[in-house]
Amino acid sequence: MSAPELAIDVRGLVKRFGGKTAVDGVDIQMPYGKVWGFLGPNGSGKTTTIRMICGLLHPDAGEGRCLGFDIRTDAMSIKQSTGYMTQRFSFWEDLTIRENLEFVARLYHLPQRRALVDNTLETLGLEHRQHQTAGELSGGWKQRLALAAVTMHRPRLLLLDEPTAGVDPQARRDFWDEIHRLSMTGLTVLVSTHYMDEAERCDRIVYLANGRLVTSGTVDDVIDASGLVTFRASGEGVRELMEDLRAEPGVEHAAYFGAALHVSGADRAALMRAIEKYSNVSWEEVQSDLEDVFIELMTRAGADERLHG
Repeated sequence: MSAPELAIDVRGLVKRFGGKTAVDGVDIQMPYGKVWGFLGPNGSGKTTTIRMICGLLHPDAGEGRCLGFDIRTDAMSIKQSTGYMTQRFSFWEDLTIRENLEFVARLYHLPQRRALVDNTLETLGLEHRQHQTAGELSGGWKQRLALAAVTMHRPRLLLLDEPTAGVDPQARRDFWDEIHRLSMTGLTVLVSTHYMDEAERCDRIVYLANGRLVTSGTVDDVIDASGLVTFRASGEGVRELMEDLRAEPGVEHAAYFGAALHVSGADRAALMRAIEKYSNVSWEEVQSDLEDVFIELMTRAGADERLHG
């Protein structure tokens, strides 16, 4: 894919803090109008990478373009075309919803501010709460306000850093409906998340571990590329088997899924030899899901050597 078709095209990104390497040689090529999920354990470099892409952090090495602008020399142009929603609510809790949006509109010098704020309130279902102070809002409503504020200036790229942490399932679902509505207008979205069901809503995912890019692609591509084989055990007493199974050769991880137990590994023959010893429960091979693969990728990544030395 050529560079003009890419919203993000960065190669070899490196960022160090105090001698520690937070991001180590990350490449990302992301087309316009897609929703991309950033996955990885805490401290894997997701937020640092996002901040380099949008011009908030200067990379120590690497190069690239975001929205056609050079990430090293055109940071201001990138920021003006980007909406960035942080994990923590970052607007003014002592102002009302309307006052917050009016203030943001003035910051961006947006024309016809009153009409724009009215339309934003209506589009995101905030009009009946517009005179409430932000500090009175629940997590889900604060999330709506933040999303409204970071999209008022019609950005071409939306960066979301764990945006649904601490909100209820209905609010999360509503939020993702709005994200996909925005992407259908041509907005490119990059979202970091720990929720597997949210990652599965993305067009593509990127997995980072220990500051490095481990894998990327569609959810199905990532699952297939992992080579992971998974069996599910069900029946009386299945929960008591987990620790024994974890000790078996060929079992790379075992975890509860509801009333069942998932056992996974990359070596099918070794895995089957392991589970054959436990014939008192019912076994069936199942499609590995993203959570199985996520755990496997964490295991393969190993200890974070950036924490030493």
